[in-house]
Amino acid sequence: MPVNSAQEAQEMQDMAQLLASVEPMKPLRRGDIIDGIVMRADNDGVLVNIGHKAEGIVPPGEMRTLADGYKAVKVGEEVLAMVIRGETAEGSAILSIDRAAGERGWKVLQNALENEEVLQGTIMGFNRGGAIVDCAGVQGFVPMSQLSSVSRDSFLNTEDTNTEDTNTEDTNTEDSGANKGDGEDEPDEAAGSGNNTPDIGRELQMKVLEVNRSRNRAILSERLVFQEQREEVRAKLIEDLRVGEVRKGRVSGISKFGAFVDIGGADGLVHISELSWGPIQGPEEVVAPGQEVDVYVLRVDQETKKIALSIKRLQEEPWETIHERYSTDDIIDATVTKLTEFGAFARVENAIEGLIHISELTERMINHPKDVVGEGDKVRVKILRIEIERRRLGLSLRQADADELTSRDSEHMTGGAASQDNSENTPGIDQAPYVHDNEGLQNPINIDTEQFARDAEPEQDQTVD
Repeated sequence: MPVNSAQEAQEMQDMAQLLASVEPMKPLRRGDIIDGIVMRADNDGVLVNIGHKAEGIVPPGEMRTLADGYKAVKVGEEVLAMVIRGETAEGSAILSIDRAAGERGWKVLQNALENEEVLQGTIMGFNRGGAIVDCAGVQGFVPMSQLSSVSRDSFLNTEDTNTEDTNTEDTNTEDSGANKGDGEDEPDEAAGSGNNTPDIGRELQMKVLEVNRSRNRAILSERLVFQEQREEVRAKLIEDLRVGEVRKGRVSGISKFGAFVDIGGADGLVHISELSWGPIQGPEEVVAPGQEVDVYVLRVDQETKKIALSIKRLQEEPWETIHERYSTDDIIDATVTKLTEFGAFARVENAIEGLIHISELTERMINHPKDVVGEGDKVRVKILRIEIERRRLGLSLRQADADELTSRDSEHMTGGAASQDNSENTPGIDQAPYVHDNEGLQNPINIDTEQFARDAEPEQDQTVD
């Protein structure tokens, strides 16, 4: 007996918990839209199980929208009906399929909102705030900010054809997102606006943002569907991406720190430092929005879902082949790019810069490189050393001047001996000695040859008779 008593007590407790977990049935009220299962269908009407052991009857006169009347429904099939009269002690609830037909679309929208489902709708027209759509038989509204595939020309045409329409119920929708725009709140002209645009009649995939049956208000979003689809594609792409791959893409945007490239459903960033081997002021010097480019995958962060790309890595690095173009002791053209206390940096080509140490700027003593050169100056420099591993290039302005001057002297001396047969012992401009001027450059001393001869004669004593 004690065992049976304990068992009975446990069963009672389980039953109490079960009853507590059962949601109490809400009383049916006139106008409620309910789902039910067909239990019987005949000439007397359709008997519907509406749950909690409750039943409702659809009289023949309340199912005229069905092509074959009660024959159009099958036992076990689900139907949507409106409560005309609630259940009473005298009988079952009276239901109407006809009156629920107009509410079916709203029920579809409500279910889609609760389950985050995607619905398909058709564009009926435009106003200045967005698009009027037919979705599940309900006229809904898609704000401009929630459209992704519709051309802005559709809205421009609307503004052109409705410049005098200042109805406040179809304005400010773009600013407020999804705060306005239910079907019946829009003016009648709005739904027909912009009917000359190719987007009329187009079908859209949308999600429901808001449903308010009492105000006949249904707000939908195409953009939300696009974003979710893109996220799915992005997740799959990031999962498949491998560092070192080369992908084709399209420049989707430009910012001051780089360019965004769409590589097939996901945007990656090409940092400004990865656009070119040479220095650039901005990404627009290398790429433009919409441009098709090949990119190298640098990094893929699975956690943050970020993709780092490079364009310059697909090009040969200039430093790797510098010996093919330059050698030590070459004298080349360069442009001064930056001055520091210890020297001047000079660019010898787009991606290669070298340092002219302050001691290699001039023979004379100076306090700062600006005493000799300025940024942007074109100069001739001599290559002193090439350090590929350290990406360093040692240059000299002083030695380049000296080497080129020596070369000119040699040419002048050779040219003078060949052209002047009787001037071996008479110094001229081509054979004149050189001195340093205040700028540290070597200039020839112009000598008057007649004066030189007179000065060379010994002075004679003058006798006074």
